[in-house]
Amino acid sequence: MKNRIIPYNPKLKELARQLRKNSTLPEILLWQKIKQRAFGVQFHRQVPMLNYIVDFYCHEIKLAIEIDGHSHDFNDTKGLERQKEIEAYGVTFLRFSNEEVKKKMFSVLLVIEETCDQLNKQL
Repeated sequence: MKNRIIPYNPKLKELARQLRKNSTLPEILLWQKIKQRAFGVQFHRQVPMLNYIVDFYCHEIKLAIEIDGHSHDFNDTKGLERQKEIEAYGVTFLRFSNEEVKKKMFSVLLVIEETCDQLNKQL
């Protein structure tokens, strides 16, 4: 499978590196479950895209995962605008709240697995 790279602002590279070093608890918990090709695809953390940084991204199937909490408002207008801009490049978004990741991890992982399977079938 060929990776599909979305263009990004190079100025965000250092910020993304800092965000990886200072992950939130829900980001750490989810990363432990999705890293190392857990669903047959490779996810990366804090990936610059356009003028934004997404929490997790899989280049192979163009899937972005955002965890909304203190740094993001779940129904934030700017966040939804950002999502639409990135979706214009064919990226699929999954959004989960901090609470969902901490208290309903099994359900979160099920949604991610089903979405990975669906996107893989479309390739």
